[in-house]
Amino acid sequence: MMNIILPAMFVLSFICAVLTGRMSELSYAVASGGTAAVELLLNLIAAMCFWGGIMEVAEHSGLTAVLSKIVSPLLKLIFPRLRKEKYTLEAISMNVTANMLGLGNAATPLGLEAMKRLQDINADTDRASDEMVLFVVMNTAAMRIIPTTVATLRAQYGSAEPMSVMLPTLLTTASSLCVGITVAGLGCFLKRRAGDKL
Repeated sequence: MMNIILPAMFVLSFICAVLTGRMSELSYAVASGGTAAVELLLNLIAAMCFWGGIMEVAEHSGLTAVLSKIVSPLLKLIFPRLRKEKYTLEAISMNVTANMLGLGNAATPLGLEAMKRLQDINADTDRASDEMVLFVVMNTAAMRIIPTTVATLRAQYGSAEPMSVMLPTLLTTASSLCVGITVAGLGCFLKRRAGDKL
């Protein structure tokens, strides 16, 4: 799909530049775009390395374990069938904690490990279990307490208060998470009910 979208964007940009007489702006964008992309990438890498290091320190100091214990009772309500699956809940807790801290890169391997553990206890290995579906929804609409990537981008582009988006981000991601969990839970409930009637 990207093989179609990118060439189409290039062709449309060229046609628009010719029609509007802005070839100089297009030439400047082509020349400077690569440099800007690399600068942005380096800034994001620096931020991710920093927060990844913070996550490592938090993990070795036991802070993530404490956060996981705080999150765990809530996860037991969301995943009632996993109450006896201590290690699976622990992996999910770690992933949720990393997402809440805005550490997407740190959360990814934790999420993969949690999904692997969910698959290990899945009765039907050809289909995703309700818990797997719910976990994916939670990751998609993950709540953020510290929006590190957005704050880094805002700082990169000269924002005087890059972390001022913290409260709006918390409110919107918490709302999307609640809606996602509700809809996914309702869908799983309706699927089980329909399965019982068949």
